[in-house]
Amino acid sequence: MGIMAAYMVPHPPLIVPSVGRGGEEKIKATADAYDRVAREIAEIAPDTIVITSPHSVMYSDYFHISPGSGAKGDFGRFGAPEESFDERYDEEFVERLECLFKKDGFPGGTSGQREKALDHGTMVPLYFIRKYYRGGKIIRIGLSGLPLADHYRLGIYIKNVAEELGRKTVIVASGDLSHKLKESGPYGFDPAGPVYDGKIMDVASRAAFGEMLEFDEDLLDNAAECGHRSFVIMAGAFDGVDVKAEALSHQDVTGVGYGVCIFEPRGENEDRRFLKKLAEKVSAHEESAYVRLARTTIEQYIRTGRRPEFPDDLPEEAFSERAGAFVSIHENGMLRGCIGTIGPVQSSIAEEIISNAISAATRDPRFDRIREDELEFLEINVDILGKPEDIDGPEQLDVKRYGVIVSCGSRRGLLLPDLEGVDTVVEQIDIARRKGGISSSEDYRLQRFEVVRYR
Repeated sequence: MGIMAAYMVPHPPLIVPSVGRGGEEKIKATADAYDRVAREIAEIAPDTIVITSPHSVMYSDYFHISPGSGAKGDFGRFGAPEESFDERYDEEFVERLECLFKKDGFPGGTSGQREKALDHGTMVPLYFIRKYYRGGKIIRIGLSGLPLADHYRLGIYIKNVAEELGRKTVIVASGDLSHKLKESGPYGFDPAGPVYDGKIMDVASRAAFGEMLEFDEDLLDNAAECGHRSFVIMAGAFDGVDVKAEALSHQDVTGVGYGVCIFEPRGENEDRRFLKKLAEKVSAHEESAYVRLARTTIEQYIRTGRRPEFPDDLPEEAFSERAGAFVSIHENGMLRGCIGTIGPVQSSIAEEIISNAISAATRDPRFDRIREDELEFLEINVDILGKPEDIDGPEQLDVKRYGVIVSCGSRRGLLLPDLEGVDTVVEQIDIARRKGGISSSEDYRLQRFEVVRYR
């Protein structure tokens, strides 16, 4: 036993007739596809139905699994309280998941429940499933702001527990596609909307789950999708497995994308271990000596708590010169840590990089400490800063060439040059000013500096 099938489904309350009151006819193709999904689940008769929902409890740095023996919910907030649910949770499955998380230091569990009642991202799939199948306990899991690789990794945990417990399990990946497909829609239109919908439906129809891990975060944000991370969790549950995929429907008539797909396992396939492939892709990039020093420092410190010895391939100026340095860490395109010094603090550039690499990996207050299972997916940059120089005004800045320091008394805010999403000097100054806690009405001083960026 284990993962018997998985389903990519939307969750518009409109699709429930007592909510839609005739409006559901606009998305009949989606409802018909949903009915097929529900009938297939009934044929499988699973012991456990795992539902991943963007509208369950969500944290930026933690996967929340609903605790307890069960939960209730209804569509009262959508005008149909008569459509109600009383679901039992698979407590043994949840307990085993949580034990594995604790053992591995993975950021997930049952802590921090804010709302026990079932959310509509869970209830819409259950509305269809319970028409045909009343058996099986559920597990409700929220998404997170963590990198896509962690969502995929969560799917692997679900797969392993299902196999360990001998549970006949299906996964329902609840999530709408883009919310910006039409000007007449609830969120208006963005060109990224149809791009995302076309891309995700293509990827899903081919079960090309490795490509799900490589979607650009800007595309996801601009498209205003809500289900991508849900789909990636599902993808992880098929790690190392051949998958037969079938796209049943895609509609965008409301300005929101609704996609329905079915995924069935077809035996093991080592070539479909996409997290491993992602790590190999990251490690294949050629790195500069300074980046290798930062990476070696982070890997050794996270694994052993010790600083590394200096490698032999560092240039002479790494020991003879001093400068401020920033170490930036990204994972799947998302910032995972960044710490630096405006001017030299250590005795050499090499020492500056080592010190700031450790801080970026373990002491950035915006993020949890880097975990050992993340190390192979990290992308690292090192910026060596030139000496800051005073300038008279913004006209002496260039957002691509110069970084900026905004100072007022003892308060200072710094922003590096050539950052994605920072396109104007005005934006650059504004961000640096806010980082320093300096208001626009205060009399602040500007400095600029150049950097040498090592990738």
